[in-house]
Amino acid sequence: MQELAELERRIAAALHRIGAGVEALQAATPATDPAAGGDASGEIARLTAALTAERQLTAELRARIAALQSTEPAPTPADGQGADLQARIDQMTRQLDVQGLEMHRMRKTMVQLRENLRGLRRAQAANLADPEQINRAMMAELEAVRVTRLSEVAELDEIITELTPLIREEPLDA
Repeated sequence: MQELAELERRIAAALHRIGAGVEALQAATPATDPAAGGDASGEIARLTAALTAERQLTAELRARIAALQSTEPAPTPADGQGADLQARIDQMTRQLDVQGLEMHRMRKTMVQLRENLRGLRRAQAANLADPEQINRAMMAELEAVRVTRLSEVAELDEIITELTPLIREEPLDA
């Protein structure tokens, strides 16, 4: 059981790192100026490496959970704590997968936004107004807002999931 608690702690830490990475990505987006010589491909490579590392960590944690499940006796109906713990681990794993997907969407959208902004800067420097390019930039910006919203919804779902057991316990304590 201590190993399950450790795995749960590690999953929570991974979720925290993902959240911090998304915040850092959002904070770094305005500061990165591709026209000033910034290279998005280096950032994409770094983010891809981070995503690969997180996927590897998730795979390792799943393998450990599977190994623990095979060594522990199967929970009996009277052993509700083991089933509750497994349900919570499964739920946290799903949340980690959702956040990883949202982070991938956010990265993709940010790259698209940067490309559109770079094109708009070039058009502005040449004093050319391209309505189609402006339209693409606006669509990319709308997609960025949608992705941000989906990310926030996933984060709120995680918070609600953590608070629900506490809310259920409150009437018992009163």
